[in-house]
Amino acid sequence: MVKQKKFKSCVIYLFTLLLFFSCQVEKKAEDPMDWWREARFGLFIHWGLYAIPAGEWNGETNHAEWIRTTAQIPLETYEKFVQQFNPVKFDADAWVTMAKNAGMKYIVITSKHHDGFCLFDSKLTDFDVMSTPFHRDILKELSDACRKQGIKMCWYHSIMDWHHPDYLPRRDWEVDRSTEGADFDRFRAYLKGQLKELVGNYGKIGVLWFDGEWENTWNHQYGKDLYNYVKNLQPDIIINNRVDKGRSGMAGLTKEGEFVGDFGTPEQEIPATGLPEGVDWETCMTMNDHWGYNKNDHNWKSTTDLLHKLADIASKGGNFLLNIGPTAEGLFPQESVERLAQMGSWMKVNGEAIYGTKASPFKNLEWGRCTRKAMGADTRLYLHVFQWPQDGQLIIPGIYNTARQAYLLIKPDQKLAVNRKEDALVITVPGNAPDAINSVVALDIDGKPDINEPPVITADADIFTDRIEVEISSDRENISIRYTLDGSDPTPESPKVEKSLVVDKTTTIAARIFRSGKPASSIVRKTVTKVTPIPGRTVTNTQAGIHYNYYSGNWDQLPDFTRLKAVKSGVTDELSNKLKDTDDHYAFEFTGYVFLPAEGIYTFYLESDDGSQLYINDSLLIDNDGIHSMEEKAGSLALAGGLHQLRVTFFERSGGDDLVVSFKGPGVEKQIIPAAFLKHRK
Repeated sequence: MVKQKKFKSCVIYLFTLLLFFSCQVEKKAEDPMDWWREARFGLFIHWGLYAIPAGEWNGETNHAEWIRTTAQIPLETYEKFVQQFNPVKFDADAWVTMAKNAGMKYIVITSKHHDGFCLFDSKLTDFDVMSTPFHRDILKELSDACRKQGIKMCWYHSIMDWHHPDYLPRRDWEVDRSTEGADFDRFRAYLKGQLKELVGNYGKIGVLWFDGEWENTWNHQYGKDLYNYVKNLQPDIIINNRVDKGRSGMAGLTKEGEFVGDFGTPEQEIPATGLPEGVDWETCMTMNDHWGYNKNDHNWKSTTDLLHKLADIASKGGNFLLNIGPTAEGLFPQESVERLAQMGSWMKVNGEAIYGTKASPFKNLEWGRCTRKAMGADTRLYLHVFQWPQDGQLIIPGIYNTARQAYLLIKPDQKLAVNRKEDALVITVPGNAPDAINSVVALDIDGKPDINEPPVITADADIFTDRIEVEISSDRENISIRYTLDGSDPTPESPKVEKSLVVDKTTTIAARIFRSGKPASSIVRKTVTKVTPIPGRTVTNTQAGIHYNYYSGNWDQLPDFTRLKAVKSGVTDELSNKLKDTDDHYAFEFTGYVFLPAEGIYTFYLESDDGSQLYINDSLLIDNDGIHSMEEKAGSLALAGGLHQLRVTFFERSGGDDLVVSFKGPGVEKQIIPAAFLKHRK
């Protein structure tokens, strides 16, 4: 009996050991990104000395966290804010509670922004919160509060540093700050030292969110080295792609190449379409027009807009990092407090339709968005209905799965009837939307989503002069595509797509997929319009090159050039900013003619950092205005061969700066407009 008990004890002991070690193996196998993908919703906080002037300087009210450079404040003047920083109303627990009640799962705060001021107790500089009258480690208090409330603590840390004597380059207006003796490698050592403090002194950190990587002093090798350095300090930490040079402008996704970074960072925008499976990304966005506190900025996004953006981002497989700029006293602006509370009310009911969801299997839903979760071998679709059907019939197009059940998240016990109509499932819903902003219907289906999207109709442009080739395609198998040329609904008897179509008059093409003679998708339509080319200009006494005016100034958008006095003027052989005098705060206006070799559809492309516009024959064709990183926009026109009036305007505020003007047309592949095609009047 005793031996039997000992044997049982040994078996239990061995089983316990086996279970323990298997759990450890399972734990080690977890992907550090799992919690981040589950979270989907976080709070961004931009806070520092710049909250004191609150966006206003010398009568101008459009500043915020960039105020030291946008208002060109000398360093010794800006440093005086240190003795004014005393946010006595700061309450870490209250901040974290508001974020948690809003449904947010992590907080990213500026440990150091571009101005170099640190919100933590750094032993490597006196330009930190411990030198202020407040004299409290803000990050310590926040990390403790986050840990108590189950929120992930994360840091934003700027690579760019306008305060450190070894950081290069200086701002172009800082003529009083010599670069003599500056050593960028010494700055990199300082940067690593502060990151060691941030990762080592505050417990486990969820994300290190870098920024300010775009200046030429930072390079891919530095980024890769810094990424590996931080990962060695805390292997499970997540690092964004701004540690390296692979970010593609404000679109934020990582360009092809050996760039490091665990997720992409679109800024103030949401990708227009879904992204490939496995691409991690996070949209960061302000509630109004500024990241840091600006007391005059009252352009607040509505709660409806913010909740729609949250659903849109989740439906494309991304995270939403929503920003607040606290006041100098340490308070969240009341408008942001109200929006957090309202978003939290929605999340309490519908949070499961956001947390841990994957991207929608649908490319487009006219009434809203969709997120999804695997339920074993089956799938739950969360249908985010922005536009409630007036007839009580919610149509889910192009889905072949069998429905198991449907219900409103707000009333999970009340099942909704689901019926099939051709390629669609139709859910009978109540007459009135249960939520005026976003009512979520859960639809459980058998298996993985089997979605048949409508065919794709593509052409070089929506206009043509003589004839145009149009392609109709689908990546589905075992289907046929039927089409009409009068915009009517295709039927099984309509012509079948065998190859591309050629049309020679204004036409509305309608196409639909059929399977076994039955409709298997919604109908897609595209209109191509025959137009008369704009004739060329009769111009005498033209010479090579295009005329330019160069201006100096600080703008948020393209200025009225008629009110400006040019710093210099002349003729250049290319549409670029090569004739600039500084890296920041300037503008160009180019005027002249572009020579086109033949009649046809010409597409012009305008890529710039910051804003730009392109005019053909005095008409605005491309509007790429605003403060942004390199962003390309395009426009098409039917033009006769010959000379056409061309005007391009461009301004640069700060950060990266470039201007690229390209075109393509009959017999001309997309290229930068060659010098031989640019003319001006003598």
